[in-house]
Amino acid sequence: MTELKNDRFLRALLKQPVDTTPVWIMRQAGRYLPEYRATRARAGSFMDLCKNADLACEVTLQPLERYALDAAILFSDILTVPDAMGLGLYFSEGEGPRFTNPVQSMADIEKIGIPDPEGELQYVMNAVRTIRRELDGRVPLIGFTGSPWTLATYMVEGSSSKDFAKVKGMLYDNPKALHLLLDKLADSIILYLNAQIAAGAQAAMIFDTWGGSLTPATYREFSLRYMQKIVDGVTREHDGRKVPVILFTKGGAQWLEPMADTGCDALGLDWTINISEARQRVGDRVALQGNMDPCVLYASPDVIRQHVATILASYGQGSGHVFNLGHGIHQHINPENVGVLVDAVHELGQQYH
Repeated sequence: MTELKNDRFLRALLKQPVDTTPVWIMRQAGRYLPEYRATRARAGSFMDLCKNADLACEVTLQPLERYALDAAILFSDILTVPDAMGLGLYFSEGEGPRFTNPVQSMADIEKIGIPDPEGELQYVMNAVRTIRRELDGRVPLIGFTGSPWTLATYMVEGSSSKDFAKVKGMLYDNPKALHLLLDKLADSIILYLNAQIAAGAQAAMIFDTWGGSLTPATYREFSLRYMQKIVDGVTREHDGRKVPVILFTKGGAQWLEPMADTGCDALGLDWTINISEARQRVGDRVALQGNMDPCVLYASPDVIRQHVATILASYGQGSGHVFNLGHGIHQHINPENVGVLVDAVHELGQQYH
């Protein structure tokens, strides 16, 4: 086991003392970096990039060459699991992900199998192993998945959606079918995350991107219930270290308390809640990750530093804060501004520890 040279991120997630607030950025390996765009062009397509362990490793490490980030995140996609279930994932230029075989009935759902993480999804595990080897203990590696509800939205809609008409139609009209789909997804995700952890991921994040589209009652029944199942089933210790689990529901500020009740280690926050209020509500039960509006990165360096200072002060003294954006970084951000953000967090964060 390679000794971690920088474990600030893992320590903060477990609310252990740190020297300053750690920071990483959702979609930190991505289109805002010219070097990423060059590698992506070389790969041929987005999925070819995901399926080539060496290239996935290359883009995972690119932001670490530029910035003093405290974690790397596996370069992959949330839709790898539905793709491995035989739904035929492809990406249309300018239109995002699409499936050739969306799920439309109970019969479709009954046919779906649970993918083998070292079979249909072995390319993800190969990427994890390659990245861990190349990181050589520099910083921890985050593994991740989409939440069952979020994956189900794509599987039923056949693509991204503005109104979720098909999947919500199933939710209200045929809840039995949707529960079967969510159950299969939760079982698949537990195997998938556990395989990522066995391959070398040192923390796990569940992205519930579309949980905020639900009502309070349907959120608990169709999203949180299945994230709870995953939290209960995920390996929480590996290689003599705890493996922290982060839950992130975009638009989920109203559900922080029940999310914290799942037994996860940390909650991701979007920018629609003050981190001080979130900390007050969840107390010491979980760490908090977030939560700067990504659009702040379009501003001047002084304004970026100001917003960093405000969020750090809002969280206040003590460990348990991982600085991040409230969602993924935008592709047209000036890469220099990310350096301003990362350096400001480390410099200004010291006073709170």
